[in-house]
Amino acid sequence: MTQHCEGRVAIVTGAGAGLGRAHALALAAAGAKVVVNDMNAEAANAVAAEIEASGGAAIGYAASVSDEAAVAAMVGRTLETWGRIDILVNNAGILRDKSFAKMELADFRAVLEVHLIGSFICTKAVWPHMVAQQFGRVIFTASGSGLFGNFGQSNYGAAKMGVVGLMQSLGIEGAKYDIRCNVLVPVAATAMTENVMPPEMLSFVRPELVSPGVVFLASAEAPSRAILCAGGSSFAAGHVTLTPGIYIAPEGDVAATLSARFAEVEAREHSVVPQTVREQTAMHVAAATAAGAEP
Repeated sequence: MTQHCEGRVAIVTGAGAGLGRAHALALAAAGAKVVVNDMNAEAANAVAAEIEASGGAAIGYAASVSDEAAVAAMVGRTLETWGRIDILVNNAGILRDKSFAKMELADFRAVLEVHLIGSFICTKAVWPHMVAQQFGRVIFTASGSGLFGNFGQSNYGAAKMGVVGLMQSLGIEGAKYDIRCNVLVPVAATAMTENVMPPEMLSFVRPELVSPGVVFLASAEAPSRAILCAGGSSFAAGHVTLTPGIYIAPEGDVAATLSARFAEVEAREHSVVPQTVREQTAMHVAAATAAGAEP
C-alpha cells in the first residue's frame, strides 16, 4: 500500500479484533506506527505482533476508553515511545440492544459511556499534542443506526449521532491547527454485527474493505467534517441537510398552515448543507426577509 501515513503515529481504540484490527493493519501498511488499544491485553498484543511480523512498528495497550486515567497513561506511553501522536481512530464500541420499552437506563448509559464519552476522553487526551504540533487527524466512528435509525438500538443510535455532533464542532475548532476531524460510518461483518445483519449480506462487507477509508481520513489529503460511509469497498458521503422550507406569517394559525403545507417543508429539491449553526440561522432570517417580514 502507498505510504500515505509514513512517519505518523496512530492510536486505534478497540483494535483487538474486527474493524479496529483491520484499521490498525491498514494504517501500519500505510507507514504509521500504531498503538493497538483494546480492553483485552492479549488481543491487543496479538495484533501488535502481527504488525511487527509484517515489518511495521506497533505496541499493544490494554485500557478502557471510558477510563480517563487509563487513556492518559496510554497517551503518555505513546509519547514516551514515539514522541508524537498524529492520528486517533475512535473505534471502540459495545452493544446493549433492546427495544426501547425493555431498555433500562443502565443499558443506555453503558453504550453512551463507551461510544460518546469514550470518544470525548480519547480525543481530549490527544488534542493538546495535536495543537502543539499543528497537525492532527481524528476519526470518529458513527453508524447508520445514528444517521437513519434501527429497531432495538435507541442507545446505540443516540450515541452515534452524538459522535457526529462532536465531530462537527471539533472540526471547526481544530481547523486553525490543521486538526481535521471526520466520521466513518462503517458497514462490516464483525462480532457486533453478526446478529444484526443476515449472513448473505455480511459476506459482502468484510472489515478490511472499510479500512482504506480510514487511511484516507488519516492522510495529509484528508477532508474535514466529512461523514464517510463505507462498506464492501463502496464509499459514499452522508450529509445532514436543510430544505429551503417555507415562510409562514406569524398571524393566524401557523400550526394549521404548517400541517397543510408540510409536504413543501419536506421537499428535498435544492437542499443545502449548512456549515455552521450561524449559517442555518442566516438562512431562516433570509427566508423571513424575502417574505417581507419585520423583526
